[in-house]
Amino acid sequence: MLAAFGRAFKTPDLRKKLLFTLFIIVIYRLGAHVPSPGVSYPLVQECIKGADNSNGLLGLVNLFSGGALLQLSIMALGIMPYITASIIVQLLTVVIPRFETLKKEGQAGQSKMTQYTRYLTIGLAALQAATLITFAQNPSSLFQNPTCTRILADDSIVTILIMWITLIAGTGLIMWLGELVTDKGVGNGMSILIFTSIAAGFPASLWNIQQRSGWTVFFGIIALGFLIIALVVFVEQSQRRIPVQYAKRMVGRRVYGGTSTYIPLKVNMAGVIPVIFASSLLALPTLIAQFNRNPQGSPAWVDWIDTYLSRGDHPYYMAIYTLLILFFTFFYVSITFNPTEVADNMKKYGGFIPGIRAGRPTAEYLSYVLTRITVPGAIYLALISLIPLIALSFMDSNSAANFPFGGTSILIIVGVGLETVKQIEAQLQQRHYEGFLRS
Repeated sequence: MLAAFGRAFKTPDLRKKLLFTLFIIVIYRLGAHVPSPGVSYPLVQECIKGADNSNGLLGLVNLFSGGALLQLSIMALGIMPYITASIIVQLLTVVIPRFETLKKEGQAGQSKMTQYTRYLTIGLAALQAATLITFAQNPSSLFQNPTCTRILADDSIVTILIMWITLIAGTGLIMWLGELVTDKGVGNGMSILIFTSIAAGFPASLWNIQQRSGWTVFFGIIALGFLIIALVVFVEQSQRRIPVQYAKRMVGRRVYGGTSTYIPLKVNMAGVIPVIFASSLLALPTLIAQFNRNPQGSPAWVDWIDTYLSRGDHPYYMAIYTLLILFFTFFYVSITFNPTEVADNMKKYGGFIPGIRAGRPTAEYLSYVLTRITVPGAIYLALISLIPLIALSFMDSNSAANFPFGGTSILIIVGVGLETVKQIEAQLQQRHYEGFLRS
C-alpha cells in the first residue's frame, strides 16, 4: 500500500489529484472546528468534558461528523444526511418503478438519481438542523451531561434562524466537497470524508485510554486493533467466484465469445449498511424515552428502556443488536443483488455456469450460493459490531466510550482504505500500460 502511494506521488497527474484530495480534507477538518453563530465555544467545551456519547444515535452521528456534532460547528451534521438520503433512494428503487427505470438507464439515469439524492440530503439536513437546535436549547440531553445547562450565547429568533441556515449550508458544502474529490481527486469523495471524520478521533481516543487505564491497556488495545484490522481485511477481500462460460458464435468469418469469466460474490456484500441501520433503529427507543422522562416519576416503559436499552453493556441490548444486524444484512443483500436479473442477462449474452442450465436453474443456483455466503458475512458483521459493546462490559465506561477499534468505525476505515488503494493502483497500471504502448 505504501509503495502504491510512493509511486503515485512520482506520477505528476496522480500527485496533483492526491494533493487536491488532501487540500479538501484540510478544509473539511477546519470547518468541523468553526462554531455555529450564537454558540459559545467555552461553554461547549465544558459540556464536552462531562459528555457521555458512548452509545446511541447521537454518538453515531458524532462519529460520522468527526466530533463536529458535539462542538456544534458549521459542519455539525457531517455526512450523515447524505448517507441517509443515499440509502433511502437506493431502497426506493425496489418500491418505486420510476427509480427502478432510472437505475437501468445507465449514466443518464444515475445522474438523475444523484440529483434526487442531493435534494433529499438538503431536506434531511433541514430537519436534522432543526432537531439539533432544539437539543442545543436543552444541552443536557444532547451531551448526556446533567451539569450542562446552557451553550447558546444568544437564543433570539434571528440567531436561531441564522444557525439553522448555517447548518444546512454546511451540509451542502460537505456534499460539494465530496463531489469535488470524486471528480478531481482520488477515490470516492463521500467515502474519503467519512474516513477522515472517523480517523480524526482515533488519536484522542487512544490517548484518553492511556490517561485513564495506563500503558499496559493502551498497548493491549493497539495490539487488539491490529488483530481486528487484519481480520476485517481478510474477510472484506474474501469472495466466492462463480465461473461463467460464454458460448462461441460466428459472425461472418469471425468467431466471438468462448471466453471464461466469473461472478464475484463477496462474503460481506452489505458492507457497513446493516450496522448503521441497526444502530439507528436501536437508538430510537432511547431518543423517544428522553422526551417522556419526568422527575416525579417516569412511565414503566421508560424505566424498562433506561434499564435495558440505554447502554450497550446489557445482554438484551446485545441480543437485539445482533438480530437487527442479521436481519438487515439479508434484507440489504436481497435488494441489491437480484439473481433472476443476473441470470437473464447471462442468458441474453450467451453466458452460462458450467453444469447449470441457463435461465431459472441459474437464478436458483445463484440464490442458493448467495444465501450460504451471506450467513457467515452476517455473523462476521455482528461479531465486529459487538467488540465495543463487549469492551464496555469489561472496561470502565469512560475507557470503553473511547474504544476506537470495532463496529462501524473500523469497517468503514478498512473498506474505504482498500478501495482507495485499488483505485490508485488501477490508475498507476493504466499509465504504465499507456507508456509501454508509446515506447
